[in-house]
Amino acid sequence: MTKVDLYLGLGSNLGNREVNLMRAVTLMDQAFGVTPERISKVYETPSWGFDGPAFLNMCILYRLPVESPSVEHVTDLFHKMKEIEKALGRDDDPEYDPDGKRVYHNRTIDIDILYYGKETINTEELTIPHPLIEQRDFVKKPLKEIYK
Repeated sequence: MTKVDLYLGLGSNLGNREVNLMRAVTLMDQAFGVTPERISKVYETPSWGFDGPAFLNMCILYRLPVESPSVEHVTDLFHKMKEIEKALGRDDDPEYDPDGKRVYHNRTIDIDILYYGKETINTEELTIPHPLIEQRDFVKKPLKEIYK
């Protein structure tokens, strides 16, 4: 058994944002069967890609026990995170404009996989490392705090 580092970015701009973040962490702890190795500070940032209330953002590092890192494992984790988002009130699916550009909205919780070990993954559902990390200061700053 080995361990894989799972780096996640979390954000919330609806409802009690801090409670939303903490509830997401608690639900992920339960789903993954481990607690985070590292958690960044929480940062307040303007909405990105649309006009909306400010977000609270943070990053988390989980060290997950696995036989070996795999697309199947990270896809299973992704589905668990989508279930957690829905349990916390997120009810939107990704939306795209006619040019294929992503349309962003307010959300109670958003959980993004930033890195899964040293793996590069490109499937219909997942692109890892997350392709927009470098464009998002709200990810780069908390990620820098916890990245090993």
